[in-house]
Order: sequence, then C-alpha cells, then structure tokens
Amino acid sequence: MLFATAELTPIARVGGLAEAAAGLISALRGSGVDVHLVVPDYGGVELDESETFSLDAPEWVGPVTVRRGVHPVVGAVDLVHVPGMDRPHPYLDETGEGWPDNDRRFMGFSAAITLLANATNPDVVHLNDWHTSAATAWLHGRFPTMLTIHTLGYQGVCGEHWLQHLGNEAFRFAWWGATNPMAGAIQLADRVLAVSPTYASEIVTPEGGMGLHERLAALGDRLIGIRNGIDTAIWNPLSDPLIAANYTVADTAERATCRSALMAEAGWADDNQTLIAVVSRLVDQKGIDLALSCARFLDTMPARLMVLGSGAVAIADGLRYWQDRAPDRVWFLDGYDEPLAHRLFAGSDLFFMPSRFEPCGLAQMQAMAYGSIPVVTGVGGLVDTVIDDDRDRGDGTGFVSRTVDDAGVLDALHRGVRAVRVSRRRDAIQRRGMRMDWSWAEPAQDHIALYQELSAE
Repeated sequence: MLFATAELTPIARVGGLAEAAAGLISALRGSGVDVHLVVPDYGGVELDESETFSLDAPEWVGPVTVRRGVHPVVGAVDLVHVPGMDRPHPYLDETGEGWPDNDRRFMGFSAAITLLANATNPDVVHLNDWHTSAATAWLHGRFPTMLTIHTLGYQGVCGEHWLQHLGNEAFRFAWWGATNPMAGAIQLADRVLAVSPTYASEIVTPEGGMGLHERLAALGDRLIGIRNGIDTAIWNPLSDPLIAANYTVADTAERATCRSALMAEAGWADDNQTLIAVVSRLVDQKGIDLALSCARFLDTMPARLMVLGSGAVAIADGLRYWQDRAPDRVWFLDGYDEPLAHRLFAGSDLFFMPSRFEPCGLAQMQAMAYGSIPVVTGVGGLVDTVIDDDRDRGDGTGFVSRTVDDAGVLDALHRGVRAVRVSRRRDAIQRRGMRMDWSWAEPAQDHIALYQELSAE
C-alpha cells in the first residue's frame, strides 16, 4: 500500500494530519501491512541507509528527486523533493500567509506520487487531503485509490490553468473558474474516508460540506467514516517521561503532583480552583474566540485557564490581552510545545475544546487518556468520543455543548466546573475516559478491511 501525506510526525507537523498519519502507519505496519510511505522533502531530515534517485517527471513539474531511507522514528520512507518544496514551514511564510507557490509545490508532489506508484505497482494508493488529491487525475483506472478527508476547510483551490495538466479527468477538478484538487479527487477516488462517523454524516449537508456536499452525498456507500486514534505508547500517563509524576487509571493520586507542578509553572498557587487547559491551533475552526468569551467569567466560577497554541495573530493578541488583564486567571504560551501539552493534559481538571467543526479531534482523546475531563461542542468526532455526563449520568466521559455559541459553551464549561468539585463524580468521569480504548488498533483493522476490499475489486 502506497500512503502519501503532506504531514507526518515528527518529520513535518502542522496539525492533526501529522499525528493521525503517523499513528495509522505505525499500527498498519504492526499488523503486517507493507506500507510504502511518501512524504514531501521539506529539508533538514536525516535518513539512515538512504539512497537518492530521480524521477522522470513532466516538464511542468521540474526535476524530482527522492531520498529513500529509514527514519529513526517512522521507519522506511520516501522523501520527495520538487522545485520549491524545501521550506521552513510546509505551507506558510514568516507572516503566516500561505506560500504563493503552494499550488505548484503540491501539484508537483501529486505528480511524483503517481510516478512512484507506476514504479512500485501498489495494491492500493491511500491519499490524504488536498495536497495529494491531484494524483487521482493520473491514477484513476490504474490503481485502486482511497482519499482520506482530514478536513474540508482546506481544498487547495488554485488557478484554472492547472486543468491543462490533469489529463482526461481534468473536468472533474474544474471549480467556478478555478481548479479544486479535493473536488476532483472526491469524484475519482474509489473510496472516500472521513475521520469520524459523525463527520461523514455532516459533510453531506450544506452546513457541513463547505461547497462539496453534493459531490460527497453522491458517493453513497463509497463515503465511509472511521474514527482516528491516538498513539497510546506516547500518550500514556503510566510511562510518560514528560510529566511530573506517573499514574494509572487504578491510582490517580499522582495527578495532584502533576497539577501542582503545572500551577507552579504558571506562577499560581495550587488552591482548589478548577484548572482548565486548551491545547489548540489558534484558528477560527477551533473556536478559541468562544473560549475567550468565557474568560470574563473565570473569576466567578472560580477557575483558571492555561492555553497553548499558535496561529492567527488576532486570536493570539486576544489571549495576550486577557493574560495581561487577569494574570491570576489566564496564562498563554504562543507556539507549540509538545512536552507542555503532556503536562497540561496530566495536570488540568478540564480540557476545553469549543470547536466550530471538528472532523475527529485528537486532543480530547489525549486529554481523557490522562484524566483531564473534556468540555467540547457537539460536532464531528467530538460527538463520537465524548459522552455528556449530565445527559447520560453514570456513563459520561465529559460535557458537550448543545450549541456552538457563547451561551452553549459557557453552560457546558460551568457544568464541567461544578462536576469536578464533587470528588466522587470527578473521579468516576475521569476513570471512564481513561479506560476507553483510543488506540489505533480497531481503526487500523477497519482500514485494512477497506484496503482488502479495494484490492479485490
């Protein structure tokens, strides 16, 4: 199986795509699947036992070189370089704007995926998001293909002139005077996979389909939802070397040590006030502005908020404003710090994730693995992973807002704060979340079943 992705932890990480791809690849290989992994060569990644070779690419792509070798974490991998691919950030320049030649870079990468498939003759080609979608134009009818949609928020829409390079299937990519890689791939892929069952049902609606709902609805049973997993070898409070003390679901006493260490890191006294954590990209999708609207009520809950994330300057500025205005209530670090993410999950009482839409979400599962109780909106994969304990008392693993707005998320947060103050209820909710199997074991087997189905057609 040839698996192509623009992100892969730890080679290149921007969002959940990187972690999801890495976790799935590890589980597939652990189950005996022969995975030919293909990732862009953004530069600076060393491989063992490597060889470098060129691909005979079309003139419009330019020279293509492949470094094939073994990465110490992800294993065997092909790193593909097309002109302009090596950049300090996969997609964005230093101002946070997209590189102006992202269309050329990832069209070229998609062409290189096709050339590698021709050379290796895989049973199935598994593509991920818009960065690889154009490959379906050249792979269609030659190899079984599967496209995973990690988010419809980014579709790779670019100039109409790209249609001239997409061959006989170019018309499928035509999009209101432009070229839409994801729109074409949705029609051409043999299976389209959404990263949670609820997201699969949302994206066929006008509200959730982001302009592609009709094409997605037309797929019928070719559209499938499989929940993502997390790497439970990394996200495990029993063995995690990055947290202040280790603990298990059977004995969570050392969570208090993790909480005290986290409070000290923020410069706060470890009192009985609820500690709320946010670990997120700072983008509109993640609803961080909804979290900010709750900041004015922290004093009356009472609670404190720690936020780790990077992204939109305006959202970061809003967090800095609250940090300056209420330093005893709000703490913010602009950036991504994975060790700190582990500490936040291990030391916080509640994990806040007020997303406007969420294809699957990984952070809520990571939080539950560490006993931080999630407070989320009722969208996408959050519906599939978090059970509201007020609606299903005795079965809940967190708290779910009925609406994606200020009033809804504030109500859910208040309910979470009230719950964690009752130690027996808090402990019960924590343990239910910690006992859930969030690993890739079952999702990987569901993927393998799809690969077998495709290769037999």
